Amino acid sequence: MKTPILAAALALFSLPATAHEFGFAGVLSASNKGEMPEILLSVGQPLAEGPITLKSGMVYELEIEADGSGELALEGPGFFRAIWVNEVVVNGLEIRPFGLESVEFDEAGTMEIEFLAIKPGQYYLKIPGSKGESQRVDISIQ
Repeated sequence: MKTPILAAALALFSLPATAHEFGFAGVLSASNKGEMPEILLSVGQPLAEGPITLKSGMVYELEIEADGSGELALEGPGFFRAIWVNEVVVNGLEIRPFGLESVEFDEAGTMEIEFLAIKPGQYYLKIPGSKGESQRVDISIQ
């Protein structure tokens, strides 16, 4: 019985290197990070310039900036369920939540959400209760 297990273990460790070798941080390594545009929370202003396209398996940092022009939130339950949130940083404080459904700014400030895009599909982030297209940004995970 030990021989098949030993053979499988040796075969696993002798596999050739793949094109997606990650560093010590695995999928969170610097070689696996993608760029994402900033989202601006401001009364009457568009959230972002056009739709956002992400790749599944890549790590992104979503920076949300509120200008303090109003108490504004950002929701996207479908999007937040399609990603794995590594951390949320607010005023230099790192929060490692189990999950998110929405975030809210009572005053001006910046929040960074580092996440791993997982589930391909079409999603959105929007200001709750808003009807205008500029108050929503469509996000596609491929």
